Amino acid sequence: MAFLRTGSASAELQHWVSQRPLKGPYPSAMRIVDFGMGCFWGAERCFWALDGVYVTSVGYAGGSMQDPDYRSVCSGATGHAEVVRVVYDPAQISLSSLLQVFWQSHDPTQGNRQGNDRGSQYRSIVIMHEAADEALVLASRDTYQAELNKRGYGSITTEIRKTAGAPYYLAEDYHQQYLAKNPNGYCGLGGTGVSCPLPDVESEA
Repeated sequence: MAFLRTGSASAELQHWVSQRPLKGPYPSAMRIVDFGMGCFWGAERCFWALDGVYVTSVGYAGGSMQDPDYRSVCSGATGHAEVVRVVYDPAQISLSSLLQVFWQSHDPTQGNRQGNDRGSQYRSIVIMHEAADEALVLASRDTYQAELNKRGYGSITTEIRKTAGAPYYLAEDYHQQYLAKNPNGYCGLGGTGVSCPLPDVESEA
């Protein structure tokens, strides 16, 4: 699993809330999924307190530039999205449950924006690292699209990638768990208010 450092992030950097190492090593049973859903400050907060989530971090993924920093990603020239990496124990929390939080916590129909945050770095994206997860991710998207249709929303624009070992560039230290360090900090995240049922399909362990 490619996990690259960027900016001022140090090899010993720990999660501000759980004090677990952001880079690992992680327990062998852990699995990883990356979610992009707008500004990664608010996105990370959606996941770090969930039972079964071992650790979260924020970073850059889905682009072509090596070792990007925040300024270059915000320029739109790197192709990267702001993402939250979720390291979780599938024996305690299912990918279905994580996807439910993902879909309900932002508006996945907005293309290259999320609320007032505009640019390709704010696009909705799911990056899977297990081939067995694909059917579940696609089923969850289709399930949520059906619910959105009932409420008059447009098509989901979420980019879905199956890229085991794709580079993930850890964001600079000050971005990590930003809203735990700055409780009154900016969060532009907002969902549609439409609930997402759990899909019937489950991925293989």
